Amino acid sequence: MSQISSTKQPHMQEIDLATLNIQQLGTLKQRVDQELEAFQDSLTSLKVAQQKFQSSNETLQNLDASVEGKDILVPLTGSMYVPGKLVETSNVIIDIGTRYYVGKDIPSARDYFQRKTKFVTEQMEKIQYLGLEKSQLRDAIVEIIQMKLNQQQHA
Repeated sequence: MSQISSTKQPHMQEIDLATLNIQQLGTLKQRVDQELEAFQDSLTSLKVAQQKFQSSNETLQNLDASVEGKDILVPLTGSMYVPGKLVETSNVIIDIGTRYYVGKDIPSARDYFQRKTKFVTEQMEKIQYLGLEKSQLRDAIVEIIQMKLNQQQHA
């Protein structure tokens, strides 16, 4: 009941939760709750990034020579656009992060977005696994707190 993590880490110390007092368990529960919230925030951010990469990849699927010369709206900000024309559809400029941009041909750009989507998905899976372990730890802490409170009431 008090041993939760299935992955033993060399830098971690194993603690029997039953040996902690209620105050210590409460403090530990708060820390675990904070970590779970941080994991959830990370998952939300990664989901946004994943959707952005997937959307970019899907847009590239529809970009071919037949759209060359078409009128488009070019975003200047999130809510302001200027008219433009598609001049060259065989190459694109992609945002690779921290305001750096790279020119790529369509197959290379699609490969980039597929790799980024795969990487972000793998990171999400890792965080979900860690979150599950933390959630199990939180449940065990709550169970031990309840057990100790019941012992105090019957004593």
